[in-house]
Amino acid sequence: MKTIPFEKIKHDLLKDPRVEKAYDDLELEYALIGLMMRKRIDLGLSQEKLAKKIGTKQTAISRFESGNSNPSLKFISRLASGLDAKLEISLT
Repeated sequence: MKTIPFEKIKHDLLKDPRVEKAYDDLELEYALIGLMMRKRIDLGLSQEKLAKKIGTKQTAISRFESGNSNPSLKFISRLASGLDAKLEISLT
């Protein structure tokens, strides 16, 4: 069975304007998730330890990191605080 590299599949799928728009629409969300996961890992915190630190459940952290939630700004702010990070939002 021949495997197809992910980048090839992604490239082919992004030729469809609808797929490209949906992909672009998720860019900010996944960038934020990636930054917060990297910060958590760099601090040596497990999902469970971070959850306890901010007063939530590990499953809430897991859902956030997997992109399977629609977190409130309040939750994201609590996460940032638990990661000893400053959350900044700007409109340009």
